[in-house]
Amino acid sequence: MEDDYDGEFRYDRQPVGAVQGLDPDQVVYIGSTSKSLSPALRLGWMALPGRLVDDVLAAKGSREMWSGVVDQLTLADFIARGAYDQHLRRMRQHYRRRRDLLVGTLAERAPHIRVSGIAAGLHAVLELPENTEEAALRAARRQGLALDGLRSYRHPDSTMPPRDGLVIGYGTPPEHAFAAAMDALCLALPGPPRDAR
Repeated sequence: MEDDYDGEFRYDRQPVGAVQGLDPDQVVYIGSTSKSLSPALRLGWMALPGRLVDDVLAAKGSREMWSGVVDQLTLADFIARGAYDQHLRRMRQHYRRRRDLLVGTLAERAPHIRVSGIAAGLHAVLELPENTEEAALRAARRQGLALDGLRSYRHPDSTMPPRDGLVIGYGTPPEHAFAAAMDALCLALPGPPRDAR
């Protein structure tokens, strides 16, 4: 099973070729348009070996009947005309600019905050000083930001020590509100640890 998660929005290197192309009789390749177009479309795909098609269709059954035929045909035409690839190239540049603005703004205004997870996708992780995540989330809410704390992604049985951080989605704010969202984020972040001052 192969899912090239975030593959359409990879910024710092060329996309990695799919393993499924090397052995299509053994690998099931899955993907969706949830990031590239919209999760509201509820469109995804599976490239799977022919021997599995009937079993997959039987398992799927009549569930997921909400994937509209018009949406599917429109996506097929979008792909066939090359418009989907053009859209991905344009959006990759757009999101890379946003990612770079996020990283640059934080380097300037909050250099004590380490940013990770920025090689691909639409999210970054801001690593916070110890015991500051809850206060940062409260400050973000006061600033009108909807953010997730890194601790909420931690599995309850994990043996790794918890880390404080924020998960930042930089794809969502509309263009006219992006600068204000960056300002609000910087205001919500904790200052540097006392021993770093």
